[in-house]
Amino acid sequence: MTTTSARTVLFHEIGGPDILTVEEVELPAPGPGEVLVKVEALGLNRAEAMLRSGTYYYQPTLPGSRIGYEAAGEVEAVGAGVTGFALGDKVLSAANFPLSSHGVHAERVVLPEGSLVPRPSGVDAVTGAAAWLTYTTAYGALVERAGLVPGHRVLITGASSGVGTAAIQVVRRAGAVPIVTTRTEGKRQRLLELGAEHVIVSDSEDVVKEARGLTGGRGVDIVLDAIGGPAFAELGGAVVPDGTLVVYGWLDDQQPILLPRQWPLTVHGYANITALTGTPEGRHRAAHYLGSGLTDGTLRPVIAEVYDGLDRIRDAHRLMESNRHTGKIVVRL
Repeated sequence: MTTTSARTVLFHEIGGPDILTVEEVELPAPGPGEVLVKVEALGLNRAEAMLRSGTYYYQPTLPGSRIGYEAAGEVEAVGAGVTGFALGDKVLSAANFPLSSHGVHAERVVLPEGSLVPRPSGVDAVTGAAAWLTYTTAYGALVERAGLVPGHRVLITGASSGVGTAAIQVVRRAGAVPIVTTRTEGKRQRLLELGAEHVIVSDSEDVVKEARGLTGGRGVDIVLDAIGGPAFAELGGAVVPDGTLVVYGWLDDQQPILLPRQWPLTVHGYANITALTGTPEGRHRAAHYLGSGLTDGTLRPVIAEVYDGLDRIRDAHRLMESNRHTGKIVVRL
């Protein structure tokens, strides 16, 4: 095998969903330590919309930036020295690479061996594409970073997102109590059905006051925040003394993140690649956590919509930007 071609999602300028194109890209045969993967399904994350619009924590390399952290597929070829994967293996991308050069939203991709993990046995491609980044982020932030234990009360902001819905299940799996926020009343019932103990509608309710009230005035032990911005400082009023706040996103990307002053408390800025999936040991722990949860049924990805065909990628991004969905958006190839 020398080269192959693959229809690949690219963009050549900053902008909205309409700038995304699907183009034929020539792929070389996998080199030493590399793996060629045929993609069966891909998952969307807010990071890709931010990269495309120029608001991610790094800028895309233009023109011809690739895009996409998550894909589920099958190994088609391996390069010299690859020992962890063989032809026909079912795999997931580990979302630990630069998007512009290694983005996986394509029919085929060549990735370093360390940017793949085995897909858990019996997990279909759509489920796999919806699982890795959401659950590893929630697990890494809550369990490894914040020290989640049974009985903890956990406040999850932006809970209708992929990570938010995963975090509800991670909290439940630990024997802890998920208290969640969403902007609109329309998502309250769905979040309760997905396992939230309590739902606070932030457009009409005071998040800090409600969190305090729901915990008998005590406050929550952990905050998992997707939003950042000036409102992050207010969340300090919702935690117990020496509580922990973990911010992993910045959906409010127009304003700086302000720190709370209700000391003593601990604040973590959580980056999944650095904290967990960037090392073999971290990927090993995360893969076993995800695999065991998918096997025993305590982790069940919430999938908002499945689009068929790579040409639906713009529609998938439009849904992402509408914020109408709850859970993950997947494109099946």
